[in-house]
Amino acid sequence: MNFARMEHQDLTGKTVLIREDLNAPIQKGVITNDARLQACLPTIQMALDKGAAVVICSHLGRPSEGVYSDEYSLQPIADYLSQKLALPVRLNKDYVTNRVDIKPGEVVLLENVRFNQGEKSNNETLAQHYADMCDVFVMDAFGTAHRAQASTEGVSRAAALDGKVVCAGPLLSAELDALDKALTNPKSPLVAIVGGSKVSTKLDVLTSLAKICEQIIVGGGIANTFIAAKGHSVGASLYEPDMVDTARRIMEDTQVLLPEYVLVANKGDIDFDNFINSLETCVPHRRHIHNIADDEMILDIDADSAAHIFSAVEQAATILWNGPVGVFEVEAFGRGTQRLAEAVSRSEGFSIAGGGDTIAAIHKFGIEDGVSYMSTGGGAFLEFVEGKTLPAVAVLIEHYPKTPA
Repeated sequence: MNFARMEHQDLTGKTVLIREDLNAPIQKGVITNDARLQACLPTIQMALDKGAAVVICSHLGRPSEGVYSDEYSLQPIADYLSQKLALPVRLNKDYVTNRVDIKPGEVVLLENVRFNQGEKSNNETLAQHYADMCDVFVMDAFGTAHRAQASTEGVSRAAALDGKVVCAGPLLSAELDALDKALTNPKSPLVAIVGGSKVSTKLDVLTSLAKICEQIIVGGGIANTFIAAKGHSVGASLYEPDMVDTARRIMEDTQVLLPEYVLVANKGDIDFDNFINSLETCVPHRRHIHNIADDEMILDIDADSAAHIFSAVEQAATILWNGPVGVFEVEAFGRGTQRLAEAVSRSEGFSIAGGGDTIAAIHKFGIEDGVSYMSTGGGAFLEFVEGKTLPAVAVLIEHYPKTPA
């Protein structure tokens, strides 16, 4: 995959606009998880070290477009960056109507791009305004690369057409390199782990993976649909009856590993309005998949009888992981995901993990050092795996011959 990279560019004295994904959770002005922010810091520091004037843009949350809201202001992010970079990071709120004044060695953070009318619709005028701010545009937000918006695809295209350098930042480059390694001529055997509630939401992912994977491990409601496709009752478990035939077709294309035993709870003991907390008091019961009662819900694989699943992961040369195999947030129904995570960690193969629940499970079970690469993207990760072209990445590839390598 050919695209220009920021680390190869001469940025001395140039104004560099970097699109980052600074969409961190904030409660009452306090950042509660800085993982995405930490991931962006090396890119910003590299641009400073290269002598650039650094302008950063990002979205935060889902405000009403064109309407300012204190709740979605990037001020807490500016304060965080000031502390971590040990220099003032100014938050600029009027950049759409006024020129951004900045010198090399300085950092300016533009207020939430989703406050701007035309951001989501990829308005050409707004995209051109972003492009006019800089000498170099750096796309570094993998998590938004699947959206053709003014601050992602639009500004990339406008800057490239103006003859400016458009390139990927180190974070985006690392994401694309890792995914390329996992999906383009991967080392065999390739094992995919796909969890989630519905086959329908990950149908394209499963279909694409079935063509290249030796084995797929499914979890959550997705596994229940595959269990039903084998002709077994799943009781009161979440599953999709209309996707059973689809599950059978996927099993014809590749080997789908299912548990022999699962952990269940009685549906009547679960408060679905307070799902996680109510599960804390539920008593897990071990059941063979041939013997699930009508009032029972499958909530985890039985870790003690899933050696064939964990062995497949440990022996894999390439592992792609998106989704837990149980309700890992609750101790009684989290051992399956924990044992799976430990198997990924023990494997000597190349592993890439993506999706919020997957990353949360990795952190909970402390296996960060055992995963080759953890993706910062959710929807973009899945769309890449599906084989879709990410709009913001497509521009970088399209204009690669016109920009310095």
